Amino acid sequence: MKGHSALSALCSVAILRASAASSVANADEYPSRYVSIITQVAAGSGPDVIARIVAERLTQSWGQQVTIVNRQGAAGLIAAQAAVSAQPDGYTLYMPTSTALVILPETQPKFPVNFERDFVPIGLVGESPMVIAVSPALGVNTLEEFIALAKKRPGEILYAANNRGSFPHLTAEWFRSRAGIELTFVPYPGAAAGLNDIMGGRISMIVEGRSALTGALQAGSIKALAVTSATRLPNFPDLATVAETIPGFAVVAWYALLAPAGTPDPIVRKVSQDLHIVLKQPTVDQKFETLGVYARPMSPGETAEFIGSEQRLWKPVIKEAGLASQ
Repeated sequence: MKGHSALSALCSVAILRASAASSVANADEYPSRYVSIITQVAAGSGPDVIARIVAERLTQSWGQQVTIVNRQGAAGLIAAQAAVSAQPDGYTLYMPTSTALVILPETQPKFPVNFERDFVPIGLVGESPMVIAVSPALGVNTLEEFIALAKKRPGEILYAANNRGSFPHLTAEWFRSRAGIELTFVPYPGAAAGLNDIMGGRISMIVEGRSALTGALQAGSIKALAVTSATRLPNFPDLATVAETIPGFAVVAWYALLAPAGTPDPIVRKVSQDLHIVLKQPTVDQKFETLGVYARPMSPGETAEFIGSEQRLWKPVIKEAGLASQ
């Protein structure tokens, strides 16, 4: 029996070593065929364009086609389930938005996907700060003036943001809470509808990503008061940050690249390194900026820490907004 146990142990070690050697060999050859990246968004949307920019540059780097698979629906759950059920061989990757990683798990009852358990981070792709903008008719020019006005008119100022539980909505709610003001939320299915009501005088404020507001800002239909990034944007240095008025306030939507749990570490490291190179290309940076996104490459470990910190940040905000699942 002892000899049999020893033989079994030696066989187990041999299998593990062979598996590790095979993983390294696969990483050296990777990718040897096309790679798919699953997203939760519709084709043609801003996040889809970001994913396609990355896919195009990885295709050029690897000499293998990288394709985008759009699995929209159920606020991102369909894409997450498709990604978690994929073979962990590096040929199916997953690029969720921050909504899928920080909002869905807190708002969906019995959410079936555990991102820490079911995925391994590859890297952060980019971040997209929100902009707080108002109607010129409101008569304020700075965030300080807006907060002062809101305190004089509690609950009277209506603000537009995407549907309840969206990233813009939660950003606005956290701003309202930190500023100590009362605002009334009016949900819209998209930025265009909210902008129409601002220009029509029915809404006074909007919180949205910068790219969605560019046309209205340039036309003077709305006035940007502040951006939610930790520092001022390099291409909009005159736009103040919320943190200059409310210290410590920093909020960005973001995009990450993940792989199904069990994907060999050498492949994860290779994809992460190649993604880092792609995101450092000046032309990629320029294309991102036109979409209101700023490249922010991170290692797998840094990405895991970042996602964890974001989940801790948003959990109490979601609870205070009355959106946490029971």
